[in-house]
Amino acid sequence: MSAAPEVAVIAGGVGAARLLRGMVKVVDPNGVVAVVNTGDDTELHGLSISPDLDTITYTLAGAIDPERGWGLAGETWQAMEAMRRYGDVRPPTSTAGGTWFSLGDRDLATHMYRTARSAEQATLTEITSEIAAAWSLSCALLPMTDGRCRTMLRRADTHEWIPFQTYFVGLQHSVAIDEIAFEHDGAYPTAAVLDALERARTIVIAPSNPLVSIAPIRSLPGVDEILERRRDRVVAVSPIVGGVALKGPADRMLAELGIEPTVVGVAELYRTIASALVIDHVDVGLAPAVEALGMRCIVTSTVMTSVDVSADLSRACLAHASEAPYLS
Repeated sequence: MSAAPEVAVIAGGVGAARLLRGMVKVVDPNGVVAVVNTGDDTELHGLSISPDLDTITYTLAGAIDPERGWGLAGETWQAMEAMRRYGDVRPPTSTAGGTWFSLGDRDLATHMYRTARSAEQATLTEITSEIAAAWSLSCALLPMTDGRCRTMLRRADTHEWIPFQTYFVGLQHSVAIDEIAFEHDGAYPTAAVLDALERARTIVIAPSNPLVSIAPIRSLPGVDEILERRRDRVVAVSPIVGGVALKGPADRMLAELGIEPTVVGVAELYRTIASALVIDHVDVGLAPAVEALGMRCIVTSTVMTSVDVSADLSRACLAHASEAPYLS
């Protein structure tokens, strides 16, 4: 049996990517496993798109666009511009030639490779490992499932259910929601995911949106049961700082679903699966409220403006878990 991972990071999106870039500075990358959300995955132009996996890959490879936080640095968009030619001839019911979701010219290569390998019956886990190797990553990136788990949101105004990317990119998360659901189609956590969560010395829930980045992973059979059992080894990082999400609509989504959009609301969501919550200095006044929920509150800098801050945040997470008894 291989050695237990030093840390498993439950991950989704930009916040997770920035935490991981620091984690691999303080832990041997070979001992880091990222369990990555795929509820955002979609298909466009016949291509399989895995936004969270790609954001983390590009960030760890030092190739991410630092301003957007997604996509490749120095990207060009000629394919998307050329696609606009077909907008006027597309039948009303067709999705062909859509440009609402931009894919960069170089980024297309990743999606083309993923799609071709999928057509050859490779699993998403196998494909992700190959892509990570192509970008010279030493840590393990594990999609949460090799099946399909699709995040769906219900609009508060029309009560229409829409896929996550329609909400997030197509509508620029400008509409209120009143419910979130996860459509499972053969979606079970892979054996590799379950093994990482069972055996990692530390489990860190990244500062990702709890509702649409972390919850899809938690919705898979058996995941919460493992986290509840290993709660002493689990530490979460709040994505909310001063009542505001640093990136994306997490604060607004929490409020729309009746959850307090503060670190206290985040603690409510994680209290059964994590023994500690890491919060920013800005929220130190809410530490007693977090601890009243039965979680240790760790106060440090959580706004990851540099790799050094990400590394220090990673150290704070690991320090908490190191104080808990370890059972292999």
